[in-house]
Amino acid sequence: MAVTFQKHDLRGWVLPLLALLVWQTVTWFEWVDTRLIVPPGGVFAVAHAEMQSSAFWLGVAASLGRDLLGFALGSIAGIVFGCALALSRVANSLLSPSFHVIRQISLFAWVPLLSVYLGYGELSKLVLIALAVFYPVALSTHEGVAGIERKWLEVARVYEFNRKQFVWRLLLPAASPQIFTGLQLGLIYAWLGTIGAEFLLRSYDTIGLGETIFRGRAAFNIELIVFGMLVVGLIGYLLSQGAMHFERQALRWRSSY
Repeated sequence: MAVTFQKHDLRGWVLPLLALLVWQTVTWFEWVDTRLIVPPGGVFAVAHAEMQSSAFWLGVAASLGRDLLGFALGSIAGIVFGCALALSRVANSLLSPSFHVIRQISLFAWVPLLSVYLGYGELSKLVLIALAVFYPVALSTHEGVAGIERKWLEVARVYEFNRKQFVWRLLLPAASPQIFTGLQLGLIYAWLGTIGAEFLLRSYDTIGLGETIFRGRAAFNIELIVFGMLVVGLIGYLLSQGAMHFERQALRWRSSY
């Protein structure tokens, strides 16, 4: 198994290395306009300069802070809302139709309203990120809770579980696989929403990775734009891998169930 895993890891590097080789080749021989498709060396030079700057790391910290706070707010709201839809017929009848209509609205279509009502500060950015997280978490939670077998609900009634016991000993453990799937999707969408919010709800005092890319665009600094995009992609990948690892650790009980 270990050998197979290592081979899989090495194969995963083939495409990036091939892309880097092609990139270097076409710019080295100037087969393309190097003002638009810059050589890798220029990106590496900008990366080195940016990573020596405290402003860059403050931007990374600001983006991650927005991402995680928006993720937490959206996740809590999504789990509560999903449970309410699954457990209450009244809530499902009242809220479900509106929810399924509203979730069809593109995330970034909310930007004009958010900017009018909340301005371009941190609150509007957090609301946009939380919205990105809310929908997948609410849907997955609803599916997980609604899918709990009736016999387990009967067991809870027989043993006269109080509300706390019902939630922590039956509801969350039984629905956790679906909930974690929603949380993993929510974490991905939160990061996309974070960078989008930093672009579309940008103010003069905004700091973050989105601002780094915007600064590159304003100065027609393609190297800085590419560097910012690569950092965004790398952090998104690490967040996704971290979520998958946490899910595996948290759901180990399934293997012995």
